[in-house]
Amino acid sequence: MVDETDLRHLRRCVELAAEALEAGDEPFGSVLVGGDGTVLAEDHNRVAAGDRTRHPEFELARWAAAHLTPGERAAATVYTSGEHCPMCAAAHGWVGLGRIVYATSSGQLASWLAEWGVPEPPVRMLPIGEVVPGAVVEGPVPGFAERVRDLHRRLHSRS
Repeated sequence: MVDETDLRHLRRCVELAAEALEAGDEPFGSVLVGGDGTVLAEDHNRVAAGDRTRHPEFELARWAAAHLTPGERAAATVYTSGEHCPMCAAAHGWVGLGRIVYATSSGQLASWLAEWGVPEPPVRMLPIGEVVPGAVVEGPVPGFAERVRDLHRRLHSRS
């Protein structure tokens, strides 16, 4: 069940996605929140420099592996503006992070990209549950699609 705290963190993810876009990158943002509700880390996409693995969810998984105990990781929640790609979902699963809450789904993104004639990415967009069976996942969360869609539209209208 998504509550007001979850919505606040998702709004921050969308702000981070907008910051990424303004920095010339793809609009994705994520926040890692500890089991006690403390924001532990946040990041946005950093793939524009050429390293296509610099997704915020992947970076947060690496940060968690280096700084949190397995129990702390399991109690944490990852919030993100867009559903994890397979690479990030796998990192999430391997590190043992807890709940995932996302604003918009990979299915929504795929339909937007198709609508705009953008070529498919080199890695298939799969639901998190297909990559990490048993993951606790909530999303897409209503109320975010138009804002996130607009960020992606702005990105793809540049090229």
